[in-house]
Amino acid sequence: MALDRLPDLDPADGEVLDEELAYSEDVLVKVFAFGPNAELSPHAHEGSTNTFHVLEGELVVVSDDDEERVSAPGVVVHDPGAVHGARNESDERAVLTATFSPPPG
Repeated sequence: MALDRLPDLDPADGEVLDEELAYSEDVLVKVFAFGPNAELSPHAHEGSTNTFHVLEGELVVVSDDDEERVSAPGVVVHDPGAVHGARNESDERAVLTATFSPPPG
């Protein structure tokens, strides 16, 4: 199956919407759409590398004790067990994909 476009996610102010794009025993890919002022709270995945690909807009990405503004196109790799998250401080939608390898759980 080929994916030729992302799903149309239209989050409200303060809302994060997500959808699974691909799953196998080796990898999970999800898309996250952030409304203005929305946050994906910092968390960790002990056994998975998690790579963010910022596709649209700008996000403040948290990685352990660091925070960095990342604009599209941007990539941030979080090692297994690293605390990570993101927030949209803008008035526009922001979109990222998260690739987990291997999938958590």
